[in-house]
Amino acid sequence: MYIGTHTSPDLASSFENESLALVPVGSTEQHGPHLPLATDHLIAEAFAREAAERFDCFCTPTLNIGVSTHHSQFHGTMWVDAPVFRDYVKSLTHNLATHGIDRVIYVNAHGSNVPHLREVGRRLRDEEVLYAIEWMWNESIPDLVDDLFEHTGPHGGPKETALVQHLAADLVHDDRLDAARDGGVVDITTNDTIVNGARTYYDAIDNTPNGVLGDQTDATAEKGERLFEAATEQLVGLCEWLDDQAFDDLMPEPHV
Repeated sequence: MYIGTHTSPDLASSFENESLALVPVGSTEQHGPHLPLATDHLIAEAFAREAAERFDCFCTPTLNIGVSTHHSQFHGTMWVDAPVFRDYVKSLTHNLATHGIDRVIYVNAHGSNVPHLREVGRRLRDEEVLYAIEWMWNESIPDLVDDLFEHTGPHGGPKETALVQHLAADLVHDDRLDAARDGGVVDITTNDTIVNGARTYYDAIDNTPNGVLGDQTDATAEKGERLFEAATEQLVGLCEWLDDQAFDDLMPEPHV
């Protein structure tokens, strides 16, 4: 159930009976010459809404802007500083707790949000407010991703391209897939950015001239549909597992 389309009175009975909410989290940042800036939050929202419908739980509005300072050299990228992001997400999640929600899944589609969402979840659990965990779609189906693509690319690659081709084909510039591949870096392991075990880069542009990696020409809407269905099943399974847990079992163990 997407709460944004319901009235407050109509939600009253639902909040009495539901304890789980999905919070889609993404970014608004460059994804090369072929994908929209909305890529990450578009993907996160699609997964969260679909899983919420299949499992019958709450889905909140999407957090569209995340931790993206490392893409700041590219036009249109938006971001908030990491401490601000953490405080905002924590405050929002506290808000859900006031409505009776005691477990939350951050349905995330932006890798740089991960450590911050994990930190927020830890703080909320330590305070015994509720139990919140982060879910990243591609980490739930790594074997399928590897089977479908030879060069997946960690950003703006064929896996994200395929998903957006499936979810919002009109936003993908298919005529620029060759340019995305040829103007970026197909295999990040060929970059000389790790010296004696130290990562010498900070920004995306330090790794790739056009901001993306992988072979985008390997993407198709059909592959995107397979990714979407497989990962949605994983998310629904996570919802089922989390819903089955006793709240006390999700809280920190006592001091030994």
